[in-house]
Amino acid sequence: MRTIKISAIGSTNDYLKELIKNNAVKDGTVVYTQHQTDGKGQMGATWHFEIGKSLAFSVFKKFSIWSVQDQFYINFAVSVGVIKGLEALGIPKVSIKWPNDILSDGKKVCGILVENQFQKLDVSSSVVGIGINVNNTSFAAFPQASSLLLNTGIHFNTDEVMSKVSGAVLFQLNHLKQTHRATLKREYESYLFRKDELTTFEDGMDRQFKGIIEGVTDQGLLCVRQENRSLQHFQLKELKLLY
Repeated sequence: MRTIKISAIGSTNDYLKELIKNNAVKDGTVVYTQHQTDGKGQMGATWHFEIGKSLAFSVFKKFSIWSVQDQFYINFAVSVGVIKGLEALGIPKVSIKWPNDILSDGKKVCGILVENQFQKLDVSSSVVGIGINVNNTSFAAFPQASSLLLNTGIHFNTDEVMSKVSGAVLFQLNHLKQTHRATLKREYESYLFRKDELTTFEDGMDRQFKGIIEGVTDQGLLCVRQENRSLQHFQLKELKLLY
């Protein structure tokens, strides 16, 4: 694993993508910083970043052959890798709030953004951006957020957090072809927040309903059993989990 530490940057994902354009990046390269000024989340959302206390890094992974129709398995692998890295650091009660927000004890401590590059019908490479609240002490404007420090009482070394989590993510990605896909999907589903629990949701029309998360499809759609017993599949931004 090659690591590049940068004192301040707009976006570690954007930095890696520029390196890719110039063919100046090797498989497994990790770029990280404690000062990211323009971090992005899913669907253009922004990521709150506190200088010196938050951590942002991006992982570059090449693929020889990986079908576009199976691209969400990359997200499965990344999410499971982040979970395992945080568990290795002793972070309690980690879970995945679909599709790939990482929670500890029900509060968000980590966000993930996977950006795939394509050649014809295959994924040629992925740039995986990960933001972690490490030593943050307050989230006055974000009541559903937390940090590793707040959830454990331990002040973490950000370099160690980066090394543990990025190493676990790369392990999952490097073994993606050898991993049985149904096994990976089941492992991802086992970490889903509120799985098999009656939960309140809000759809894209601001209508609330109750349902039970049963899992995800191979394409990453969320499977929710509604109160009328019908099973519905939802895409990102079609559904909001209320808690």
